[in-house]
Amino acid sequence: MSSDRGLIEHNCVISARNRIFDAFHPRKAYLQSLYAAADRCLYKEVPRPLKPLKTRQDLPEERASAKKPDWFRIRLQEGDRFQKIDQLVKTHKLATVCSEARCPNIYECWNQGTATFMLMGDTCTRACKFCHVKGGRPGALDHDEPQKIAESVATLELSYIVLTSVNRDDLLDEGSQHFADTVRAIKKLSSNILVETLTPDFRRTQVDSIARMIDAGVDVLAHNVETIRRLVPHVRDARCDHDVSLGFHRYAKSLKQDLITKSSIMLGLGETREEVLECMQELKEAGVDVVTLGQYLQPTKFHHPVIRYVHPDEFKEFELKGKEMGFRFVASGPLVRSSYRAAEVFMEGELRQSKSASQDGEGVSHEHF
Repeated sequence: MSSDRGLIEHNCVISARNRIFDAFHPRKAYLQSLYAAADRCLYKEVPRPLKPLKTRQDLPEERASAKKPDWFRIRLQEGDRFQKIDQLVKTHKLATVCSEARCPNIYECWNQGTATFMLMGDTCTRACKFCHVKGGRPGALDHDEPQKIAESVATLELSYIVLTSVNRDDLLDEGSQHFADTVRAIKKLSSNILVETLTPDFRRTQVDSIARMIDAGVDVLAHNVETIRRLVPHVRDARCDHDVSLGFHRYAKSLKQDLITKSSIMLGLGETREEVLECMQELKEAGVDVVTLGQYLQPTKFHHPVIRYVHPDEFKEFELKGKEMGFRFVASGPLVRSSYRAAEVFMEGELRQSKSASQDGEGVSHEHF
């Protein structure tokens, strides 16, 4: 009886929350963060999160975004390949993280025929303070999306594709089955293509979801820690947890030792050199093979400010330190992003070499028998 009463009270809270949410639609990203925190406190999963970050106008002068240095410049150059991908995305009404997250490398990557497709819509159930993807209540899944993505990839004749998604905490499996269906659809139409998936943390369903991804035949499994441990409550959504993200990689490696895993760290959010190195070491101990480090850029004035622009020399130092730690590949630079072309070229080479060696081995064994 008490459990029924608790459920009724919880439903009333959710109903009231949704009415407030609709009334204050322009501030939905900020409110979504507050409601997420309220949900966690209601379920008593974790202690109350730190106070949400204020907008830039309310921050003291020293916390306002740093001025972009002269050496930080992005070349904007549209080409035929860029226009082709852009037209294809619009025709099939596909969402790409390249455009939704305002990636500075969109022109370079699309011109080289690389694109990162975002699954399950453009509305995220979480509200991280660094991310430009809109937060709110997502719509129903498009069950034709896996086939649409597969056909688009086949049309573009890509050899390496990255799939990512918004967080879908509203789904029982957190969207992992949709990921798996998309991977299978791509492999069916383009058997020689390599597929990387950059997924959410699957915090409620990690065991089943990670196994589902591996069974689908994903070639590279990526999940980002985003920032160093201390800044997680300030930068990521209240439902995110640093140890949950590290556990994601540990469990993936326990299921498939030779699976390539990848993670990414943003710099310029207020971290120290020692904290970055500590985070990199944590990733290495969790079994991560490839790590990327890049400069955080503030999408709008309502997002977390840029505390400082990290100099290229510092990025170079982190790259060297990462190699000393034993990572298979480290991409580190101001414009480096999680789905970065250099890392993709490395992983594609590694995977194709491994598959070629495996096929040669099978050929030898058949001859002996």
